[in-house]
Amino acid sequence: MLRIATDTDVAAIRQWRNQEPNRDASIQRHEITEAEHAGWWAAASSDPTRRVLIFEYADQPAGVVNFFDLSTVAPRTASWGFFLDAEGLAARDESLPAWIAVMGEAVGYAFDELDLDELRGEVLAHNTVVRQMNRRFRFVEGTPTTKIVDGRRIEIVPIALSSNDRRQRGS
Repeated sequence: MLRIATDTDVAAIRQWRNQEPNRDASIQRHEITEAEHAGWWAAASSDPTRRVLIFEYADQPAGVVNFFDLSTVAPRTASWGFFLDAEGLAARDESLPAWIAVMGEAVGYAFDELDLDELRGEVLAHNTVVRQMNRRFRFVEGTPTTKIVDGRRIEIVPIALSSNDRRQRGS
C-alpha cells in the first residue's frame, strides 16, 4: 500500500536512506545529515511537482517512493525513485516480495493515480539486479551516461516505461 508521507515519516525516511544498501545503490552515496534531510523535506513536501509516498508492507512502513518533475501538460511524465527499509525487511526475510510489491504499487500509482503517459528514472549501470527487475516491469533502458559524483566515476542508465507498455496486474 502507498500513502502520502507526512511529517511523522521524516525520521524513518532518513534512516532508510542512510542504510548502507540504499547508499550503495544511490548516485549520492554520502550519509544524509539531519539538516540536509530537513531541507529536502521542506522543499519536497511543498512542491506541487512532487509526491513523496510511504510504502507499507505487511502492515508496516517499509520504504519510500518519490515521484518528481511531474508534468501537467501532455505528454504527462514524471521521474521516480524508491528505497526500502533494507535492514528491517532483510531481518524479516521479506526483501524480495516487498521489492516486487513496491515496484508494482509505484507503477500502478504512476499510471492510475497520476495518469502519466511515461514514467522515467535512472539506475546505476553496475546494479544488474535492479536493472533486471526494471526489465521485468517492462522499463526500457536508454543510452548510459558517465558522471563524476563525489570524486567517483559512475555510469547511469536512464529508464522509461510508457503507459502503453506497462505490465498489467496478472500479466
